[in-house]
Amino acid sequence: MSRHVPIEMALLWLFELALSFAVIYALAGPPGSLLPLAPMMGAPNLAKLPHAALLAGILALSGISIGLYRTEICLDRRRVLLNAALAAVLAFPLALIVSGHLADGIERTYAIWLVKVLVLWFGFVLLSRSALRVAFKQRLFVRRLLVVGAPPAADGPPRRSPQEMPPETWQPRHGKMFDLVFPGADEAAALTPAALRQNRIWGVLVAGPDASAAVRPVGCDPLIDSKLNGTPVFTEATFWEQQLGRVNLDHLDRSWFLAADGFNPGQIDQAIKRTLDLVASIILLVLTLPLMLLTALAIKLESPGPLLYRQERVGLHGTPFTVFKFRSMRDDAEAGGTPQWAAKGDARVTRIGALIRPTRIDELPQLFNVLRGDMSLVGPRPERPHFVEQLAAAIPFYEQRSRVKPGITGWAQVNYPYGASVEDAREKLSYDLYYLKNRGLFLDLFILLATVRVILFREGAR
Repeated sequence: MSRHVPIEMALLWLFELALSFAVIYALAGPPGSLLPLAPMMGAPNLAKLPHAALLAGILALSGISIGLYRTEICLDRRRVLLNAALAAVLAFPLALIVSGHLADGIERTYAIWLVKVLVLWFGFVLLSRSALRVAFKQRLFVRRLLVVGAPPAADGPPRRSPQEMPPETWQPRHGKMFDLVFPGADEAAALTPAALRQNRIWGVLVAGPDASAAVRPVGCDPLIDSKLNGTPVFTEATFWEQQLGRVNLDHLDRSWFLAADGFNPGQIDQAIKRTLDLVASIILLVLTLPLMLLTALAIKLESPGPLLYRQERVGLHGTPFTVFKFRSMRDDAEAGGTPQWAAKGDARVTRIGALIRPTRIDELPQLFNVLRGDMSLVGPRPERPHFVEQLAAAIPFYEQRSRVKPGITGWAQVNYPYGASVEDAREKLSYDLYYLKNRGLFLDLFILLATVRVILFREGAR
C-alpha cells in the first residue's frame, strides 16, 4: 500500500485495522467475557474470530474508499467528520450483508450492537485524526530533502525543476510532506554523514536530467557513499514516481522507457485482470439495472434524442471503438461538427445530465464496452481521435498511454480533476504513465476503492 500512498497513511491504516479487529473481537463474545464494556454493548454471542476479521476488513476498506487515509482530509476537521460518518454509513449495510448471517435468529440485536460498534469506531477515528493533526503541526512527518546537482533557482519562470517549482506542483497532492534544503557552494561537504545528521536530512534529490554528473569530486563519490550509508538518494524521475505517484514528464525521454522496469505484465496477470473485468461488470450491471432503467426513462421524458450517446474513442494500440454513455447533453450539442471539451456550467448539459454526470451514472453503459473487451474497469480514460491528434502533437509520448486498455476509471481520475485543456492532459499523462509502468491487481483494486470517493464527492465532475 505504501507504494501508492504516503507511508504515514499506510501505517495509520494498518494500525486502525489492527485496532478495529482487537476491539470488535473483544466486544463480540458472550457479554462480560472479555471487557467490562461488552454487557453494555449488548454483544451477541458470535463466532468471534471470523466476525471480528470481517468487520475490521469492512471498516478498513470503507475508510479507504471514502478517503479517510488522504493527508489533506486528515488535516480538515470538517472533512474528517463527514468522511468518517459516510464510511460508517457505508460499512453498516455491508456488514449486515456479509457478516449478519453469523447472528442468525438475533438480527435486531445484531444490528443494534453493530451501530454501537460503528459509533465507537467513529470516535476512535476522530481521536486518531486529532493526534495526526497535532503531529503535522509539529512537522513530525515532514521529510527534509537535500537538493544537489543544480543551484537554487531565482524567483520567477521558467519553473520546470523541483528547486524552481512552487510546492504545489511537485509535492504530493495529499499534503506537504517535503522541505527542500540547498547545500550552498560545497555540495560534497553537505553530503558527509555528519552534515546529513546535523541537518536532519531524510533523503537526497539529484536535480537535473543527468544524475551521473552531479557532485563528483576526484577520489570519492559522496552520493554513492550517502546511499550506501542508508540515506535515500533519488533522481528526479525516481522521486516523482516513488514519492509523488506520477512520472516527471520534463525529464522523460526514450532512455527512460528503455531503462525502466515494469510496463509488461505477464499473461497470467492479464488473464486475471480480464476475468475480474468480466465478473465485476456483470455484477455491476445486475446491481445497477434498476438505476439504469430509471435513468433511461428520465432521459426519454425530458428531451428528444437518442437514449444512448455513441462516440468514437481511441482504444488499445490506437484502435478506434464506439463508447456507450447515457446522453447527458442536448442532441445538437456538437451541431457545428467540431468536438468540444465539456466546460464548467456547460449550457449543453440537460437537467437530467446535470444529475447523472457528477455521479458518473452516465458512464454505466460503458460496462457493456468492458464486456465486449473494448475497455477495462481500470485504465487511462479513452479520448476522442480529434483530441488525441492534437494532444499527441503537443505532448511528447502522449500516444504511449494507448499501450493499455482504456478504463472507466483510472489512476489519473482519482488523483487529478477533470481535464479540459492541453495542460490538464499533460498533467494527467504523468499519472497515466505511472499506471502503465506500475499496473497490477493491487493498484487496480486501490483505484476502484478510491473511485467511490470520487463519485460521492463529485470530484472533477462537469
